[in-house]
Amino acid sequence: MSFSRSAAFDSDFSKFDFAGNAGPNDAASRRASLNRIDMLATMLDTAFVLPGTDVRFGVESLLRLLPGAGDVLASALSCYLLYEARQLGVPRLLLARMAGNVIIEAIFGAVPIAGDAFDIFFRANRRNVALLREHFARTGYR
Repeated sequence: MSFSRSAAFDSDFSKFDFAGNAGPNDAASRRASLNRIDMLATMLDTAFVLPGTDVRFGVESLLRLLPGAGDVLASALSCYLLYEARQLGVPRLLLARMAGNVIIEAIFGAVPIAGDAFDIFFRANRRNVALLREHFARTGYR
């Protein structure tokens, strides 16, 4: 006896969670996640402009002005972007590269004054969003 799949069972259920909600494999969900990550990265790295200049900075730069706790909190916010990227199912190598950007920013950002300037110009979160967008454009997922 041979069994064949009927048309009713041909849909791809891998993109749904147990509650029936579309997951990160769904193109619309992936786009929404990328847009949310992009918005958060903009808020963290480039939300404000230094008056009279073209120098942009974000909430993360302001947090890093607080000794110790500010650096930890800013790095934790950057790690949230890594968590979101992991939820999107990016390859481990890309995730490691993104983590490297966060680590570089955390190490150099911990240096008083010079680290704050480094944070403004390095923008690890914006770099990570660019890496994500490049990855999904290259793999055909938009």
